[in-house]
Amino acid sequence: MLINKTKGKIWSGKVKVADTFFGRFRGLMLKPNIDYALVFILPAETRINASIHMFFMLQSIDVIFLNSSREVVDLKRARPWRIYVPRESAKYIIEAPVGVIEYLNAEIGDEIDWKVEEERKAVPSPVGALNKIDIKSSNSAISLAEPKPKLKGK
Repeated sequence: MLINKTKGKIWSGKVKVADTFFGRFRGLMLKPNIDYALVFILPAETRINASIHMFFMLQSIDVIFLNSSREVVDLKRARPWRIYVPRESAKYIIEAPVGVIEYLNAEIGDEIDWKVEEERKAVPSPVGALNKIDIKSSNSAISLAEPKPKLKGK
């Protein structure tokens, strides 16, 4: 979720973070449907580091540039195939679906914060590993025991 702490407005959509070089490089390029906000955490607070390009973007987005105090220093409705440089140095960039700026009623000087929703992914277990576990049942309860010992000659 994105939170305009200055005005008490909350956008409850999903938020992801791009804090690695590859994550920032990939951004939202080639995404056919942008239904979440992406927060870029930049290595330094400068205007040049905070510049963005909209090459290979399939739709327009709202962009909020924040300084290290998470105060808005610039706002843009970014359109495909353009380059944008913020008015002032920025440490964070929020790229979001069109309409988020208006929804948050965001303006220069507002303090914006975010909460990242943890993505829970199921981790598949290899079948071979499951076969090595001896499952014993007692009194309708299941407990895991040590792996089956290998027999000599097999």
